[in-house]
Amino acid sequence: MRIVSLVPSLTEAIAVTVPGALVGATDWCTRPADLGPGVVRIGGTKNPDVPAVLALRPDLVVANEEENREPDLAALRAAGTEVLVTEVRTLRQAFTELERVLRACGAAGRPQWLTAAEKAWAAVTPAAPARRAVVPVWRRPWMVLGRDTFAGDLLRRLGVENAYAAHEDRYPKIGIDQLVADGAELVVLPDEPYRFTADDGPEAFPGLPAALVDGRMLTWYGPSLADAPAALSAALRAARR
Repeated sequence: MRIVSLVPSLTEAIAVTVPGALVGATDWCTRPADLGPGVVRIGGTKNPDVPAVLALRPDLVVANEEENREPDLAALRAAGTEVLVTEVRTLRQAFTELERVLRACGAAGRPQWLTAAEKAWAAVTPAAPARRAVVPVWRRPWMVLGRDTFAGDLLRRLGVENAYAAHEDRYPKIGIDQLVADGAELVVLPDEPYRFTADDGPEAFPGLPAALVDGRMLTWYGPSLADAPAALSAALRAARR
């Protein structure tokens, strides 16, 4: 099969599980580190070059309802291209959608990494008591995790209560003064999509423990899910000190 992936997480999952199937991927598809010279870069997740995708004559384009824009997907469908759109807002959905995608891409069977990921998460025991946290994903303006997000579900399983889990927006924009005043016990700072670092982020939340986490472990659904529980737990523990 000839597959084009518009989602970095799924690019990694497909490349690892069905080697040679990918013919196109976005500029943000950074894993595996070397997709090979045969994989054409077709722009960003929000602005893919639709004619370039069509020129690759894909049997299937893999997308996500949150990461990709409907007008682009509609244009691909209108040109006769099959588009598989995933929805991933919980860990359970991630496992289900990964199986669906890999099966559609011609995987011979269930990959070992997917079974390992399920086992790793099944073994997680949430820290008690749960800590109420603010989880920024962008700065200038400040934007945080709100309701119904994959990253929020992972943190909940690890004993972190998202302070804005009940917000009407999935990624609300909230001023820093309000974020600081909302009484969280912890701030969780991933290094993507905004690259928070020890020198860029924690200073905005004086006196609040900061957990600097690998954004791939928190937001990607693919092979990284097998290592995510241990990596995220370690970062959260470090923030207790």
